[in-house]
Amino acid sequence: MDSYKVITSPKALSQLEEYIDYIQYTLLNEQAAGAVWNDAVETVNRLETVAGSLRYCDDPELKELGYRKIVFIRHSYVMLYRIENNTVFVEAVYHQLQDYEKTFLDSIS
Repeated sequence: MDSYKVITSPKALSQLEEYIDYIQYTLLNEQAAGAVWNDAVETVNRLETVAGSLRYCDDPELKELGYRKIVFIRHSYVMLYRIENNTVFVEAVYHQLQDYEKTFLDSIS
């Protein structure tokens, strides 16, 4: 089984913080915000071992660029990432109800 080093981009961290801030300060649910954060940490930890076995993004351009996705275990969020050698680069975090592949593609084009 491969082992990967995971690097989360500042953009992905900022996106995650925006979701958590919304839950904590707008919805006023500190417990849920903490649960999403913990789920994100667990998802990153999972990437250390499973990153190479997960499916590529559905969008043909993102697939060609090597982007894959991983869904949080207990919440409706997804991380988009790519692998170079044994390093995983988490590039973005989105809610699953968003058109996240198109949004991400637009942001990198």
